[in-house]
Amino acid sequence: MKNLDFRARIVVSRTVIWSKPGLGIKLRAMKVVSLQSGSNGNCFFVESGAVRLLFDAGISGKQAEERLARHGRDIRSVDGLFISHDHSDHTRSVGVFQRKFGMPVYITRPTLTAVQRYQKIGKLERVRIFTAGSSQSFGDVTVHSVPTPHDSVDGVAFVVEDKQHRVGILTDLGHAFDGLREVLRSLDAVVIESNYDTEMLQTGPYPEHLKRRISGAGGHLSNEDAAMLLQQTRSERLKWACLCHLSEENNEPERARATHQRILGEDFPLHIASRYDVSEIFEL
Repeated sequence: MKNLDFRARIVVSRTVIWSKPGLGIKLRAMKVVSLQSGSNGNCFFVESGAVRLLFDAGISGKQAEERLARHGRDIRSVDGLFISHDHSDHTRSVGVFQRKFGMPVYITRPTLTAVQRYQKIGKLERVRIFTAGSSQSFGDVTVHSVPTPHDSVDGVAFVVEDKQHRVGILTDLGHAFDGLREVLRSLDAVVIESNYDTEMLQTGPYPEHLKRRISGAGGHLSNEDAAMLLQQTRSERLKWACLCHLSEENNEPERARATHQRILGEDFPLHIASRYDVSEIFEL
């Protein structure tokens, strides 16, 4: 696991404007779609104006293409694919996405090295290396990377900003590290992992070492972890949350929803990303 001062590196993203636009400025929508989320594969789509981005490539190219097409989007129009970390449920189709659909891949050097060493992704031709904690711009849209303590070689989460909205793609976080609450307070919407139900994990069939890994500092957030983070940072600014990366063995959508509603209240707008299919379009 990385040994980093996460707060110091997150400060890089604080130079952007977080305030709402003034009177007379026409708001444009930011749209978010989960194409799938879970240990069987993760992929998210974010659109703002003419800019279209994908985050992670853990599903097949065919699945990604067909699921975007259901919402009238052509995957070949995507401006960039961002990779969060080296685990295969986020990277297994990165080569297919790049070669078949022509999109550039944004990835950190350590993550690229690990993926090329341990996975068969084939040749990548359009690679854009970024440093964890840095930002990449696409016209008025900026993608900020946030280093995480997840047990990968150089993991990051993402915040997408278009000067009117800020949406977080916060999965595989490890734990509620220093600076994470600050990021959450800045968001208008968030896709956040809610990986496991504590009771199901503790009483389930996983070996003890795997249970410790999942619930440890480099693992995943539980339903209660995620809900408490949202409760502690919630403001009128946050319009909705989408729970992602739910475990098949150690969680259930209704358990996750019940935990969040107990802590956040039943009126809070809450979505759950499917492990098997595309979501509706979530809009700001």
